[in-house]
This record gives sequence, C-alpha cells and structure tokens, in this order.
Amino acid sequence: MKLMFASDIHGSLYYAEKTVEAYKAEKAEKLILLGDLLYHGPRNDLPKDYNPKGVIALLNGIKQEILAVRGNCEAEVDQMVLEFPVMAEYCTMFVEGRMWFITHGHNFNTSNPPMLKKGDLLIHGHTHIQAMEEQPEGYIYINPGSVSIPKNGNKNSYMVYENGKFSIKDIEGNIIMEYKL
Repeated sequence: MKLMFASDIHGSLYYAEKTVEAYKAEKAEKLILLGDLLYHGPRNDLPKDYNPKGVIALLNGIKQEILAVRGNCEAEVDQMVLEFPVMAEYCTMFVEGRMWFITHGHNFNTSNPPMLKKGDLLIHGHTHIQAMEEQPEGYIYINPGSVSIPKNGNKNSYMVYENGKFSIKDIEGNIIMEYKL
C-alpha cells in the first residue's frame, strides 16, 4: 500500500498542480489531504498563483483518488463546490496494527492529542512545519508540512507512506526526512 499526504494548499493552483503531479509520479493509491485546501486564511500572505477556482477544478478532476479532512480554513461553501467530502474533523485508519488518527491539527494536536496508545500515530498539518517525532506519551506525531506556504525555513513538501516507512519529500520528490515504523 502506498499513500500520499499533502496539507495546506491554501488556494495555490501552482502548488495544487505540483501536488497532483507528485501524486501521479509516486503512483500512490490515495491522496490524503489534511485540510486548508482553497482559502489562504487571514494570517497568511497569498500563495503563488492563488486561484481557488482552479484548485476546485483540479481536485474535482481526481475526486475518486482523494480522502480529505477539514482544515480551519474550510467552510460549508467549500463543500458546496468540492465533489468529495471535506468536512470531517478527522478520520482513522488501522494499518499494520496501529491506529492512525488523521486530522488537520487545529483541534487535535500534540497539545491536545486524541486518545492514542503507544505506537499509534497522530498525523496532521496546520503548522506548516514538518515533523516526525515520538512523543513522551508513546504515540508518534507526523506532519508533512505545507505544500504551498511552508514555515520555519521548511521547504514546500508532501509525504508518502509505503512499506512501513513515512518519507517527507520536497515538491520535486527529494527526501527531506524519513521515519520507519
């Protein structure tokens, strides 16, 4: 199984296109979007090629490939134009004996984690900062960073899971960091 994760597109058609290109090049089975797809938000500058309508058309074109959770910038109007569900606060997956709690990160995060046991994963975006960290409580926190507006000197990035390993990659596909389960 190969999955690709991306977060915080924030309406950038340029980086949405780069994300879809990476998804196709990676040959992943699903693209998991961690929220903040269309709107740039009041705290962010406009990202490169800000074009929410273009992002809508691009993502709707691959709607059967996408699993998504709601970011803090998603609103009901976004669901009205996107043809795949985007309003779920979180989703859970059970992979190789571990629970993956997948969310945007504005509600559930390392300061307010969901109920997780040792070895489970908390996967979220929101901070725009890449992370792969074992937490003192025993769960693993993973953040792919932001596709369009990285922070703290991070590169524009996405993440791939395959064969028990998470790899955060820059938008060109170069590995930034890895975590083996």
